[in-house]
Amino acid sequence: MTPTEFAELALGTPLELWLGEENETDEERAARLDAARDILADDPGLPDRVSQIAAEAIETYAPQLLKVHPLPSGRKSRSAGHRGAVAA
Repeated sequence: MTPTEFAELALGTPLELWLGEENETDEERAARLDAARDILADDPGLPDRVSQIAAEAIETYAPQLLKVHPLPSGRKSRSAGHRGAVAA
């Protein structure tokens, strides 16, 4: 399964409905947006589910996609000598 197929399955709609297509006319865009509004009206929980899927995907794949390393857990406290000097 490709990432596009996964997203379409999770959303229950083709991605083009939400993202548009290259070279679409003004009329096609208006019709696409009307259809999207109808879907959102019929399923008001869809944006929340999409946000949840996106957050989970970012959490799962961000290290590989961005080549970042997780921060160590726990916070190291600064020593008292480094808290900032007060002028005498």
